[in-house]
Amino acid sequence: MAIGITVMISAASAAGQVTAIYPNQIVNFSVEEEPAGSTYNWEIYCETDFGVNMAQVPGTCPDGEVVSGQGTKDAQIRFSKPGVYLVKIEVWDPVDCTNNMEFYRVEVEESLPEAELALDPDEICVNEPSTLTVTLTGEPLWGFTLQATDIDGNVDLFYYTDIDASENPYDIIVTPEKTTWYKVIEVTDNNGVQKDPSNEVKLTVHPLPMNSPIYIKD
Repeated sequence: MAIGITVMISAASAAGQVTAIYPNQIVNFSVEEEPAGSTYNWEIYCETDFGVNMAQVPGTCPDGEVVSGQGTKDAQIRFSKPGVYLVKIEVWDPVDCTNNMEFYRVEVEESLPEAELALDPDEICVNEPSTLTVTLTGEPLWGFTLQATDIDGNVDLFYYTDIDASENPYDIIVTPEKTTWYKVIEVTDNNGVQKDPSNEVKLTVHPLPMNSPIYIKD
């Protein structure tokens, strides 16, 4: 009997083929329609193990871990490093006295880049500067899109490209006229594109004091 396997990336994805896995993501595996009373064993093979007889040699790849569900039909597996892996599910059917195996190939890609923002200072007066520091992870060259939203809801986008390792962290001098929130909404590097936004930082801008009239007492 063939073993049916459903695979999901974390709990948020719908069942289906894995398209992109990154280090330390949890992957949910589930066996479908096996006879009641079956027993299960999950094993993981590194790419360097692919030449062994997997029917006889257990999979003990140190970069893959069954986080939970070992011995059940539903397992959660984490892969700690980029690379290619094979996941073996072995199902023992006590009714037909058969031992069935199936393999699932998982490709773990390099982590997507990320950005972390910081401001110094985070309060200024109008026409004063502040330094917005963008710290990037990943593999250069980087590019990113910075979004600035002022207190009135006006949104501006700024684009930065070809940032090399010597420029990371990347400093930007900002002089907004109104209190403004900043976040990076997209980062690119040699490994791909990160579309999850960065943390958001707020730069408070205080208006200049009003001039008061000067009276000369007689």
